[in-house]
Parts: sequence; C-alpha cells; structure tokens
Amino acid sequence: MKLNEHVPADTLLVRAYSAEGVTIGTERLAGPCLVAPQLLVRQLGARQVDDLTPDDLETALSLSPQVILLGTGNRMRFAPAAVRAACAARRIALESMDLGAACRTYNVLAQEGRAVAALLFPEPEHRS
Repeated sequence: MKLNEHVPADTLLVRAYSAEGVTIGTERLAGPCLVAPQLLVRQLGARQVDDLTPDDLETALSLSPQVILLGTGNRMRFAPAAVRAACAARRIALESMDLGAACRTYNVLAQEGRAVAALLFPEPEHRS
C-alpha cells in the first residue's frame, strides 16, 4: 500500500530549520523569507515579526493562499494588527506559530497540494 502521494519535484519544501536559518531545497537562508510551493522570496522587508506591515505580505497575498503560516522564531508571537486585518479582509487565514511548527505544517500542506505560504523568521540567539 502506498502511503505517500507523488510530490512534484519542483515543490519547494523546508529541509531543515534552526534558530540560525532555514534550508529550502538545497539553499540555506539566514534571514526572514517567504516560501510557497512554487516560489521562494529570499529576503523580506521586515527583519522581525513586530516590523511586519501589510506591504510585506503583498507577494504572499497575490498567491491567493488558503492559509499563511507565520513562523516566529523560537516562540510563537502574533503578527501586528494591521497584518492580521489585511489577511482577514481577503479571507485568508493567518496562523502564527514557532518556527519549527510553521516549517513542519508548511511541508505537510505543500505536499498535500494545498494553497499555502509561509513567512519564516529564524531568530538567531544573541551571543556575548
């Protein structure tokens, strides 16, 4: 019995994640990024979740996803109110979770062929 459906080879998946960055396919990214099954935006305007604006979501919103996952580092934080309102106005779910949960959830939804996008914010730990 086959348990996994065939996932198209060009579907972008998160291969690894840590506080230092994420690996999408074979590419390691140290800063915030946007990933969707067929699109990778390597840099976002916002460097931190608290700095997100509706303008930072335009590319993600243009994909008309059912859900946008927000991976907020090592702990879950909510997006600013204006960002939540922009998603609600388009009837797109915005789900906030820690980075690991967002990466895992994104992979499951992308492999199911769902319309999903993920804004991922690795959060390097500050060392003195």
